[in-house]
Amino acid sequence: MSTSSIWEERLKSLDASERDTLLGTSLSRRFTKLPLWLSHPANIGGFYGVLVSLAIILPYKFSQPDSAWISGWLFHSALLIAACLLLGLASTILVGIFKRFPIPPPRGILYPMPFIGFALLTIDRADIMQIPSIISWFLLLLPGPMYVHLSWAPRWRLLCMIEDGKDPFAGMNHIEDEPKHAESMVGQDTEMLEVVDTFDEE
Repeated sequence: MSTSSIWEERLKSLDASERDTLLGTSLSRRFTKLPLWLSHPANIGGFYGVLVSLAIILPYKFSQPDSAWISGWLFHSALLIAACLLLGLASTILVGIFKRFPIPPPRGILYPMPFIGFALLTIDRADIMQIPSIISWFLLLLPGPMYVHLSWAPRWRLLCMIEDGKDPFAGMNHIEDEPKHAESMVGQDTEMLEVVDTFDEE
């Protein structure tokens, strides 16, 4: 039996809510397809740093016509990748200590931030307007490490427990049992049951 089939069998033994906690949304589900050593939070953080570094090539290139931009871009890219990698490693350590479960990141806030940071960096590099570098770099840097800290590092810890044959949800109440408990409380009151079903769907 291959490693992937063993992994799928372990997932099938879990409740739907527990599988959702382990797999997360579309982005996290892609990372779960990677080997655990490759999807380490530090590696995911470093990968985000690489993506941002590639994105800022053009602002650096057009800010200096000669080849001097390469050294500046390489230096700042190395700092960016190292910072994201170290923040991912720090998140792994903190999650291992506090045993925190995944939290959905505020996507409406985090997703636009790299684009805003990229735009501000471009404006500053093109000498259109002087913008403090800390603002641009903060907007570029924060989303990846924040996602890793809130969502991926706790999820990676749970996946490692599953891989080791442990049950990360041991001793916890199953969410699927809550509707049954609600039905026993409201009895045959159909209006109350409809309200319960509505909240359950949301």
